[in-house]
Amino acid sequence: MLRIVLLLVVVVVLVLLVPRLLSRSSPPSQGTAAPDFTLPSQEGSSVTLKDYRGKWVVLYFYPKDETPGCTREAHNFQRDQDRYAQKNAVILGVSVDSVDSHKKFCTKEGLNFKLLADTAGKVSEAYGSLTNMGVVKFAARHTFIIDPTGKIAKVYTSVDPTKHSEEVLAALDQLQKQPVASN
Repeated sequence: MLRIVLLLVVVVVLVLLVPRLLSRSSPPSQGTAAPDFTLPSQEGSSVTLKDYRGKWVVLYFYPKDETPGCTREAHNFQRDQDRYAQKNAVILGVSVDSVDSHKKFCTKEGLNFKLLADTAGKVSEAYGSLTNMGVVKFAARHTFIIDPTGKIAKVYTSVDPTKHSEEVLAALDQLQKQPVASN
């Protein structure tokens, strides 16, 4: 009888606590203004979203520097840099890793686009991309295409890092064929 009671207590605790620990806020919707931010890059300089008005921004959130999926995704974005430049688009990667971690990752992997350090998790949270497991927090693999006026044009909450850059480039092709509404 005691085992059954203990098992029930454990199940109730898991049912009540696990969703809170894994909670995320909702990502901003397509067509809404992208939440502005200022974060340090691997170069130590501050990067503000508003600095990129007039350009398309691919803002991608990823869990951790130097992990296999994140490395593959970053390499694919790096490989396609010229194609993004032709589309007047910049890549900004965001994780909760530190500036030093980003600097090492970029040096080791030959990355030359900006990786932003969201160590407090506030930007990841504003974009509905912060996974909070209690003691451990990390950014979920989400991507937002932001149009030149600062509005979210496309949201990806399910990302396969092996083909994501190609997917984003195809979306940019489609989005750029549509007229961009001004603010």
